[in-house]
Amino acid sequence: MCAGRDIRDRDDLDVLLRRFYRAAFADPLIGPFFTEIAGTDLEVHLPRITDFWERALFRTADYGRDAFAPHSALHSARALTAAHFGRWVQLWHATVDGLHAGPLAERAKAQGERIALALLRRLAGPGADTAGSGGGFVPLAALELRSVA
Repeated sequence: MCAGRDIRDRDDLDVLLRRFYRAAFADPLIGPFFTEIAGTDLEVHLPRITDFWERALFRTADYGRDAFAPHSALHSARALTAAHFGRWVQLWHATVDGLHAGPLAERAKAQGERIALALLRRLAGPGADTAGSGGGFVPLAALELRSVA
């Protein structure tokens, strides 16, 4: 159920990201990347990722980190596939839609899709299989088609 109002500020992002990461950490497909491989400490990670999203949505935060490096390290430990990124997008959409509606919420979802596709292509190469496999996932190829429509 959507709360009906748009993402307004960093506090909204904090709530959104905490809810998203609770779902992501618990997810059987992508959770192990956070909990077992990266050993992500949410309290350490959250301010950084909030800076990232604050910059992406509001252009106000200073985010000068390399967002690709941690994903590359994860991919080296265990391959990240279209199914993993598809599940991330699916959880991201559900979390955003569960809390917010409006132009910034739509931008957050679109930006998440672009990030997922860009990371997959960069990790797996330009010929990456963006279709994914297995039922129940948002095929990244569908996101790619929607982005050009």
